[in-house]
Amino acid sequence: MVLKVLSLCFEMTLVCLSDFEAYAKKHLPKPIWDYFAAGADECYTRDDNLMEYKRIYLRPRVLRDMSTIDPRTMILGSEVDFPVGIAPTGFHGLACPDGEQSTAQAAEAMNTCYIASTYSTFSVEEIVAAAPTGLRWFQLYLHRNRTFSEQLVRRVNALGFHALVLTVDVPYTGKRRNDIRNNYEFLKSIQVKNFKGAFEDEDQTEYGLPPGSIDPSINWNDITWLQSLTQLPIVIKGILTKEDAELAVRHGVQGIIVSNHGGRQLDGVLPTIAALVEVTTAVQGKIEVYLDGGIRTGNDVLKALALGAKCVFIGRPTVWGLAYKGKEGLQEVLKILKDEFCLSMALTGCKNVPEIGRHLVQYSKL
Repeated sequence: MVLKVLSLCFEMTLVCLSDFEAYAKKHLPKPIWDYFAAGADECYTRDDNLMEYKRIYLRPRVLRDMSTIDPRTMILGSEVDFPVGIAPTGFHGLACPDGEQSTAQAAEAMNTCYIASTYSTFSVEEIVAAAPTGLRWFQLYLHRNRTFSEQLVRRVNALGFHALVLTVDVPYTGKRRNDIRNNYEFLKSIQVKNFKGAFEDEDQTEYGLPPGSIDPSINWNDITWLQSLTQLPIVIKGILTKEDAELAVRHGVQGIIVSNHGGRQLDGVLPTIAALVEVTTAVQGKIEVYLDGGIRTGNDVLKALALGAKCVFIGRPTVWGLAYKGKEGLQEVLKILKDEFCLSMALTGCKNVPEIGRHLVQYSKL
């Protein structure tokens, strides 16, 4: 009996993000797992996001007195305890009952940034109520119904969000084959509370929205329109090229998230870590640059910062933590990344985040 209990305890010890992934895959219903895991088309970009980190080697420095390690940093003027935030991913209520409320609480407890998705299963008001002191940004899709988008921006303004993150790589939704094969079964249990009452007189077949609601006509002029609605810093999510990075600077945004949507949109684009140097070189330090996609270890975080990212954001690992144990599970995921990042700093000779630079990495594409 004692041996059986000890064996059970051993099996439940999750020590890295891959363990959380395996747990979530085993315990989430297949259509829901397929939705979160999905990449576009043949999933090359989804998988390359991870594999590209394996092509970057670290160049550690030694004998540098690593008795004190400080992983804190600043993003848009706010201090976070370590440079790993939570990327905007939808439908956290599919992973655990308290959904985005648990996500916000975990981020607040770990003193890092949470970017709440437009497609949250809890409303922005409920998210703020769950974690009133947390650092929170809001991710926005622009919809054909601009009145709805404007009202949503005004709501997050009033609620004290700290930045607005505009996703720009979804004029149309990428083709995710398993969702089609599953006939979008996960949709049957979804309620997106941010949309409640907004589209009651229309056919609501897509996440509580009329079909095709995201506006494919979005363009750079819409940045000016958003700036007229809010004094919040605006961050653009979904840039992969120097040309668009330069345009972002020219249009007065405060940040860029180098992102390929976790490989869920256009298959065959650059992994985000491979696109990062091009973007950071283009902006020349004028605005902050962040990254999402493929972060699975503290080494990955260090490599992204060495190549110019100010902070990184995790998407799928957030869902894995929630699926494991809600708020506590996500805190475990974040703590593992923080601890691994601190160890990576110590073993490469970096006492603090400002000491992390390109001298730490060797990458054949630089």
